[in-house]
Amino acid sequence: MSQNIYDEPTFFEGYSQLARSLKGLAGAPEWPSLRALLPDVKGLRIVDLGCGFGWFCRWARENGAAQVLGLDLSAKMLTRAKAETSDDAITYQRTDLERLELPDGAFDLAFSSLALHYVEELDRLLATVHRGLTPGGWFVFSIEHPIFMASRQPGWMTDSEGRRTWPVDSYQLEGKRTTHWLADGVVKYHRTLGTTLNALLRQGFTLRHVEEWGPTDAQLAAHPELAEERDRPMFLLVSAQR
Repeated sequence: MSQNIYDEPTFFEGYSQLARSLKGLAGAPEWPSLRALLPDVKGLRIVDLGCGFGWFCRWARENGAAQVLGLDLSAKMLTRAKAETSDDAITYQRTDLERLELPDGAFDLAFSSLALHYVEELDRLLATVHRGLTPGGWFVFSIEHPIFMASRQPGWMTDSEGRRTWPVDSYQLEGKRTTHWLADGVVKYHRTLGTTLNALLRQGFTLRHVEEWGPTDAQLAAHPELAEERDRPMFLLVSAQR
């Protein structure tokens, strides 16, 4: 079973104060790039893997999706999502992605934002998603970039002259990473870029776009604090089709 860190009170309180929690999709700097990878959602049946507070589920319905199923392991996240949603075409279910089952061909789009790096058995999940999509169906997701995740002690290092670098150690040693992010003991699973993309190909997906996200000039002008995101990629965005 996946670690349910989001139901830990200290972690949940910290997560609730993040810009992406307070402002929704508008508070996620990678959202414009991720949105550009999506097909027209009008009339689509969509599943959101790791839906959190339900921001994407509501956006999809506002943009014409026929039905949206939001899945998450965290009871606290789902309670918030349900409280902020008043739409019978959106359904939320508590689900462990490690044990995910989907009806064959039930969805036109599977979406996931920053959740798959918590999944240990990625091949199993990708096979399930592939079966759950209609022929030609889309899978669009973001994860933490492998360069961001690889280090055993992630964090900026500053040398004697004040120059900052991001450590990339143990990159080829895939597997569990236990780090501090909002709380101690957060478990994620590092995979190389090649491993992630080849896993998709192995399950029968066709890659449509791969993006190692970085802020645009316009975003930097509005939010100078994003400048460090050009020194190393934090997010990997992928679109694929069944």
